[in-house]
Amino acid sequence: MSDEEEEIILSELDDDELVQQMMDDLYDGLKEEIEEGVNILLERGWTPYRILTEALVGGMTIVGADFRDGILFVPEVLLAANAMKGGMAILKPLLAETGARTIGKMVIGTVKGDIHDIGKNLVSMMMEGAGFEIVDLGINNPVEEYIEAIQREEADILGMSALLTTTMPYMKVVIDTMKEQGIRDDYIILVGGAPLNEEFGRAIGADAYCRDAAVAVETAKTFIARKHNQATA
Repeated sequence: MSDEEEEIILSELDDDELVQQMMDDLYDGLKEEIEEGVNILLERGWTPYRILTEALVGGMTIVGADFRDGILFVPEVLLAANAMKGGMAILKPLLAETGARTIGKMVIGTVKGDIHDIGKNLVSMMMEGAGFEIVDLGINNPVEEYIEAIQREEADILGMSALLTTTMPYMKVVIDTMKEQGIRDDYIILVGGAPLNEEFGRAIGADAYCRDAAVAVETAKTFIARKHNQATA
């Protein structure tokens, strides 16, 4: 980077360059630049959904991966998330107008005894970005909270998160309680968090373990499509 490098003028970039620049700006947590980029693409006739998926979700996927690999840390991820929120604030009403209706509804929260929420917040944001309706229960959720919320909200998906090896087993408590109540099969259950793995997800009876926010979005879409297919079959 030289001092005399010219300032990048977003409106002078072609579409591909602009999307690339927005990914960089999102990575750097530059909210105003993201808002400007979103508006430029809208003026150029891009659909809200395309801007969302290609520029914002595309950018957040990189942020999520670098966070997982220890290249980015919590403050940077929060800045990126905030920049994404700025872009989403412009797109949300437009997505609603274009009838990009919610694909499904997800109740998400960190389990009892665990107060970590960065990963969960990233998942919430990217799921929302992908067109899901999200009900975020926050941290430290006992089994009763989860069950009350999924029934009240008529959710399709229950997402549980844990960052501590000591709180992971609580996910099984929630799933076992749902089985006892005969409601387990009414919901898609996705689990995530650094100490988990696929084997653990299977062992506790979850539908899937999602290693990061990008995977959570893809997995949720797959299960919802399957659910709709079964419903129409």
